[in-house]
Amino acid sequence: MSESTGFFALDTNDLPWELRANPHLPEPIFRKLLHTDEETGVLFQLVRYPRGVVNPDHTHPCAHALYVLEGTLVTHMGRFGPGSFVWFPEGEIMWHGATADGDVTVLLVSNRLFSIQYVE
Repeated sequence: MSESTGFFALDTNDLPWELRANPHLPEPIFRKLLHTDEETGVLFQLVRYPRGVVNPDHTHPCAHALYVLEGTLVTHMGRFGPGSFVWFPEGEIMWHGATADGDVTVLLVSNRLFSIQYVE
Protein backbone atom coordinates (compact mmCIF):
# COMPACT_ATOMS: atom_id res chain seq x y z
CA MET A 1 0.00 0.00 0.00
CA SER A 2 1.37 3.45 -0.90
CA GLU A 3 1.46 6.47 1.39
CA SER A 4 -1.36 8.99 1.21
CA THR A 5 -0.76 11.77 -1.31
CA GLY A 6 -3.45 14.06 0.06
CA PHE A 7 -5.66 13.28 -2.92
CA PHE A 8 -9.41 13.49 -2.35
CA ALA A 9 -12.57 13.99 -4.39
CA LEU A 10 -15.95 15.40 -3.40
CA ASP A 11 -19.36 15.08 -4.98
CA THR A 12 -20.65 18.56 -4.22
CA ASN A 13 -24.20 17.34 -4.86
CA ASP A 14 -23.89 15.31 -1.62
CA LEU A 15 -22.78 18.29 0.49
CA PRO A 16 -25.47 20.29 2.28
CA TRP A 17 -25.63 24.05 1.85
CA GLU A 18 -24.41 25.82 5.01
CA LEU A 19 -26.42 28.94 5.89
CA ARG A 20 -24.14 31.96 6.45
CA ALA A 21 -25.86 34.84 8.28
CA ASN A 22 -24.13 38.22 8.07
CA PRO A 23 -25.38 41.46 9.68
CA HIS A 24 -24.25 43.38 6.56
CA LEU A 25 -26.63 41.40 4.31
CA PRO A 26 -30.44 41.56 4.18
CA GLU A 27 -30.65 37.76 4.37
CA PRO A 28 -28.23 34.82 4.65
CA ILE A 29 -26.11 33.46 1.85
CA PHE A 30 -25.16 29.80 1.50
CA ARG A 31 -21.87 27.96 1.05
CA LYS A 32 -20.36 24.53 0.58
CA LEU A 33 -16.80 24.52 1.88
CA LEU A 34 -14.75 22.32 -0.45
CA HIS A 35 -11.18 22.69 0.75
CA THR A 36 -8.84 24.95 2.71
CA ASP A 37 -5.12 24.37 2.39
CA GLU A 38 -3.67 24.36 5.91
CA GLU A 39 -0.26 25.67 4.80
CA THR A 40 -1.28 28.51 2.46
CA GLY A 41 -4.88 29.29 3.44
CA VAL A 42 -5.98 28.83 -0.18
CA LEU A 43 -9.75 28.35 -0.07
CA PHE A 44 -12.26 26.69 -2.40
CA GLN A 45 -15.99 27.01 -1.75
CA LEU A 46 -19.30 27.14 -3.56
CA VAL A 47 -21.33 30.23 -2.65
CA ARG A 48 -24.97 30.92 -3.46
CA TYR A 49 -26.44 34.40 -3.14
CA PRO A 50 -30.26 34.47 -3.11
CA ARG A 51 -31.91 36.82 -5.60
CA GLY A 52 -31.31 40.47 -4.77
CA VAL A 53 -28.71 39.84 -2.04
CA VAL A 54 -25.59 41.92 -2.62
CA ASN A 55 -22.56 42.01 -0.34
CA PRO A 56 -21.95 45.77 0.13
CA ASP A 57 -18.62 47.61 -0.16
CA HIS A 58 -15.83 45.51 1.33
CA THR A 59 -12.22 44.46 0.88
CA HIS A 60 -10.21 41.28 1.37
CA PRO A 61 -6.55 40.83 2.41
CA CYS A 62 -6.28 38.28 -0.38
CA ALA A 63 -7.03 38.13 -4.06
CA HIS A 64 -9.90 35.88 -5.07
CA ALA A 65 -11.82 34.67 -8.06
CA LEU A 66 -15.48 33.95 -8.61
CA TYR A 67 -16.35 31.50 -11.38
CA VAL A 68 -20.05 31.86 -12.19
CA LEU A 69 -21.82 28.50 -12.35
CA GLU A 70 -25.50 29.55 -12.44
CA GLY A 71 -27.34 32.86 -12.59
CA THR A 72 -25.87 36.32 -13.04
CA LEU A 73 -23.24 37.81 -10.77
CA VAL A 74 -23.60 41.57 -10.36
CA THR A 75 -20.49 43.50 -9.24
CA HIS A 76 -19.10 47.02 -8.99
CA MET A 77 -17.57 46.35 -12.44
CA GLY A 78 -20.57 44.87 -14.28
CA ARG A 79 -22.71 41.78 -14.71
CA PHE A 80 -21.35 38.32 -15.46
CA GLY A 81 -23.18 35.16 -16.50
CA PRO A 82 -22.44 31.44 -16.35
CA GLY A 83 -18.92 30.57 -17.46
CA SER A 84 -17.50 33.96 -16.45
CA PHE A 85 -14.27 34.06 -14.46
CA VAL A 86 -14.10 37.23 -12.34
CA TRP A 87 -10.84 38.20 -10.58
CA PHE A 88 -10.76 40.58 -7.60
CA PRO A 89 -7.30 41.92 -6.62
CA GLU A 90 -6.23 42.06 -2.99
CA GLY A 91 -7.43 45.20 -1.19
CA GLU A 92 -9.81 46.39 -3.93
CA ILE A 93 -13.05 47.92 -2.65
CA MET A 94 -15.80 45.82 -4.20
CA TRP A 95 -19.39 44.74 -3.96
CA HIS A 96 -21.03 41.70 -5.54
CA GLY A 97 -24.00 39.41 -5.32
CA ALA A 98 -27.16 38.30 -7.13
CA THR A 99 -29.38 40.30 -9.43
CA ALA A 100 -33.01 40.96 -8.51
CA ASP A 101 -33.94 38.38 -11.18
CA GLY A 102 -32.52 35.26 -9.53
CA ASP A 103 -29.99 33.44 -7.38
CA VAL A 104 -26.34 33.24 -8.40
CA THR A 105 -24.01 30.33 -7.61
CA VAL A 106 -20.24 30.75 -7.89
CA LEU A 107 -17.06 28.84 -7.17
CA LEU A 108 -14.91 31.08 -4.95
CA VAL A 109 -11.15 30.53 -4.87
CA SER A 110 -8.81 32.69 -2.78
CA ASN A 111 -5.04 32.82 -3.11
CA ARG A 112 -4.48 32.74 0.68
CA LEU A 113 -6.34 33.02 3.99
CA PHE A 114 -9.76 34.56 3.33
CA SER A 115 -11.41 37.25 5.45
CA ILE A 116 -13.63 40.25 4.81
CA GLN A 117 -13.55 43.87 6.01
CA TYR A 118 -16.54 46.11 5.38
CA VAL A 119 -16.10 49.71 4.28
CA GLU A 120 -18.19 51.93 6.52
